[in-house]
Amino acid sequence: MALTPVEIRHLTPPRATFRGYKTEATEELLEEIATSFEDVWRERADLADKVEQLETDLVRFRELESLLRTTLVSAEQASVQTRDQARREAELILGEAHAEAREIQRRAVAENERLEHESRRLRLQLREALSAFEEPEAAEQDGEPETTAEAGVDAVEERSWYGRPAADAA
Repeated sequence: MALTPVEIRHLTPPRATFRGYKTEATEELLEEIATSFEDVWRERADLADKVEQLETDLVRFRELESLLRTTLVSAEQASVQTRDQARREAELILGEAHAEAREIQRRAVAENERLEHESRRLRLQLREALSAFEEPEAAEQDGEPETTAEAGVDAVEERSWYGRPAADAA
C-alpha cells in the first residue's frame, strides 16, 4: 500500500503497554514508508527522464518547425518569382505577336495596294486596247470623237475590296 505524505504525518504507530511503540508494527510501518518513498523516487526519476526526453523532442520539433517555415517562405518567394517571370514572358510574347501582326498587316496592305495598282494598270491597258478597236469602227460610222461617257470611265473613282476609296485612285 502506497502512503501519501499526509497519511504519514497523521499515522500513529500502535503503542506498547509501557508507553512505547510496538517494535514490530513500527518496523513494518517504516518499511512501508521506505517502500512508498522508493516508489515515489523511482517514479520521479522516470518522470524526470521523460521530461528530459520530451524537452529534447520539443527542441527538435521547434528546429523542424523553423526549417519548415523557412522552406515555406522560400517556396512562396519562388512561386511569386515564377509567376512574375511567367507574366513578363507572356507580355514579351504578346508584344512580339502584336509586332508580327502589325508587320503582316503592313505587308498585306502593301500587297493590296500593289494588286490594286496592277489591276488599274491592266484595266487601263484593256480600255486602251478596246478603244483602239472601237475607234476605227466609230470613225467609220460617225466620224465623231469619243463620247463623254467613254471619257469619264477613267475618272470613275475605284474602290478597294473593302469599299474604301483606293489611296492611289487615278
